[in-house]
Amino acid sequence: MPVPLNPSAQKVQEALNAISAGMWEVVELPDSTRTSAEAAAAIGCTVAQIAKSVVFKGKHSGDPVLVMASGPNRVNTETLAGLVGEPVEKPDADYVRERTGFVIGGVPPVGHAKPLAIFIDQDLGQYADIWAAAGTPRAVFRLTPDDLLRITGGRVIAVT
Repeated sequence: MPVPLNPSAQKVQEALNAISAGMWEVVELPDSTRTSAEAAAAIGCTVAQIAKSVVFKGKHSGDPVLVMASGPNRVNTETLAGLVGEPVEKPDADYVRERTGFVIGGVPPVGHAKPLAIFIDQDLGQYADIWAAAGTPRAVFRLTPDDLLRITGGRVIAVT
């Protein structure tokens, strides 16, 4: 009998099933996937195949912005600010949980508590398969870059 998913991971699985039932499977791993390096080691893929979730907050509006970046890439906040029309800053853990419904290290690309702007790193497009967080620092799911674009409605950008 399969072990039930953590409630946060189950929430992501349900969001994925609502988009296309049976297309993606959330898996919980014994090792942490909180960072890109940890996730790649736990999954057995390259760090660049990890679609890490980086949450920012508009400095004036307070609106959340999610960037799905390739694992080794650092998000250029000046570029991001130009795209969102205001400076951005890193929010605290409480803000991330309130706005996304998930903890840092487990923020998925779907199933958020509140709508947020989503940007996708163009570097993810070079891989056949990528991996994204699925609600907890130990849960992930595999998808293609095209899937990521389709399920998020995000905008592809150069993040570095």
